[in-house]
Amino acid sequence: MSTKYMIVSGFLGSGKTTTMIALARAVNARMQGEGEPSKVAIIANDLGAKNLVDADYTRTADVPIDEIAGDCICYVTEDLVYHINRLADAGADLVVSDIPGCGVGALNHVYVVLKEQYPDRFDLLPLVCLVDPIRLRMILPQKEDINLPEEMRFLLNAQLAEADLIVLNKCDLIDDEEREADLAFIRAAYPDIPVMWISARTGEGINELADYVLAHEAAAKPRDLGTDTEEFDAAEAQMCWYNRRFFAEERTGADIDFNVVVEDFMEAIRDGLIEARRNVPHLKLFAAGVGEDFVKCSIVGVDYDLEFERKLQQDYSGIAIVVNARATCESDTFGDIVEDAMDAIKAKHNLKCRVIFTECFGFADEGRRNGGRASRYSA
Repeated sequence: MSTKYMIVSGFLGSGKTTTMIALARAVNARMQGEGEPSKVAIIANDLGAKNLVDADYTRTADVPIDEIAGDCICYVTEDLVYHINRLADAGADLVVSDIPGCGVGALNHVYVVLKEQYPDRFDLLPLVCLVDPIRLRMILPQKEDINLPEEMRFLLNAQLAEADLIVLNKCDLIDDEEREADLAFIRAAYPDIPVMWISARTGEGINELADYVLAHEAAAKPRDLGTDTEEFDAAEAQMCWYNRRFFAEERTGADIDFNVVVEDFMEAIRDGLIEARRNVPHLKLFAAGVGEDFVKCSIVGVDYDLEFERKLQQDYSGIAIVVNARATCESDTFGDIVEDAMDAIKAKHNLKCRVIFTECFGFADEGRRNGGRASRYSA
């Protein structure tokens, strides 16, 4: 029996995780019997190690979650197949995965490879690419400056061009007129690709998206997306990845409102980026309290307000925090910005912070993939 599989791609901050959870719930409503376990599972993918806000956040939902960390699914086919099979063996009929936020190549490196190497094992559903109204401004005719490097336009265009279905997300943030104008632009720019709109946060359009993906299959035909060009390399070189997990506690053991701590921490990172004249296409933070109590906060650029998906409902004396960032910034500069932000919240809120894990790297950073061997030495 074959397993349904699909990828949700999209630029940093487009809402992939929220969409995958909402889509999973909508598909489950069609595939589940009363009281049966989830028929949909999610794979969270990231270039960094297993310290992911998205994975922790997804675990708060009623959807099974697995992780592929340390590399993109485009280049670990056997590992991807293993995870899909493991989830299928546990009862999943449909497995949905994302791809790292500026990832391009899911069509050629995942869909086409699975179709050729595992022709009877997987039913490939449409490759869905999300785009949000903020990021879309980069490629609209007026090319609005949203303080991201010019090279990011190449990545966004390439993502949209490889999709089987383009979905305009976060439509709750815009009015009907702007939504229709954005949809008209997408249809004109990518005339051979179907277009839909949703708000994953409110659930509007999610049922229609579920109906579409279940009724269609992926084309899975190779396409030249320019990923072997200098333009692609220049775009990827603009990015750095930052992941940290730490435990923050009030020094006297007093219960405090960690929602305020989170807000101050995120704002301090924003201030540091502004001072350094850099930006962060997506910065996200997750901290879990007792039971189902958690806070999830994100920011999609230094010019935009913090977005709280949810806030803690009670005070705590200590809490574990995960922060992930994908920044258009040098890795050493961004690392210093986060350290300064941590110093600021420790001083302001009388905290001590124990760092459990940190990684910070850029695509072009020397030594990132050298397996611990010497990168440079004098004979």
